[in-house]
Amino acid sequence: MRRALRQRLGTRQDDEGSVLILTLGYAVLALVAILVCVDATSLYLAQKRLDGLADAAALAGADGFTLSVVGDEARAELTDAGVHDQAAAVLEQVAGAAALVSASTPDGVSARVTVAGTWHPPVLTMFVPDGLGLQATATSRTALR
Repeated sequence: MRRALRQRLGTRQDDEGSVLILTLGYAVLALVAILVCVDATSLYLAQKRLDGLADAAALAGADGFTLSVVGDEARAELTDAGVHDQAAAVLEQVAGAAALVSASTPDGVSARVTVAGTWHPPVLTMFVPDGLGLQATATSRTALR
C-alpha cells in the first residue's frame, strides 16, 4: 500500500536516514561546545587563583615595612627590597604555582606585586591553545602611615 502510494505521489526512498546524519552532527557540535566551555572555565579559575596569589603576595609585601621615628611620630616605610623579600617568601610556600615578575613600592607606603603563571587546558581540543601565559598585578597599602 505504501509503495503504491509513493509511486503515485512520485516520492523516492533515498532521503531516509538523513535525520541520523544531522543528529550525529549536532551531537559532535554539542560535545565540542562542552569541551570548549570546560577549558574556558578552567582558564577563568586559573586567572582567579593567580589574582589571589598576587593579592596575598602584595599584602605580605606591604607588611615588609621598616619603622622609623620622626620627631614624636612613628612612620612605616616600605623599600623595594623589603617588598620583594616578603612577596618571594609567600610565593615559595606555593611551590611553583607562579613566578614573581616584579615587586616594588611606587610611593613608599604601598606594595605593587606582579606574578605570572602558565595555564594548560584540562581537555585538549583543536579549538583551544595548548597553553597561555597569565599575569596578575596587585597593590596593597601598609596599615601604618
